Amino acid sequence: MPLDEFAAAVAATDLLVTVDTMAAHCAGALGHPVWLMLPLSPHWCWGIGRDHTPWYPTARLFRQAARRDWSPILAAITNELRIIN
Repeated sequence: MPLDEFAAAVAATDLLVTVDTMAAHCAGALGHPVWLMLPLSPHWCWGIGRDHTPWYPTARLFRQAARRDWSPILAAITNELRIIN
């Protein structure tokens, strides 16, 4: 899929929930809301210990507290989705 088509598909959503992929960077570059699930040791661009990034103001970061344990992140995102709906 060409990047412009992918960007249009992302823009057609209300919110993108993803891990650190091109999709996250695409949404962030578009200024589209994105919730990003990060591993315990993320790529440097996401920084450490915060739930936001200066690179993408519309991104919200959800971080692992323990290696390979995604359960708390998924629970937090599920809870947040219940609140906004």
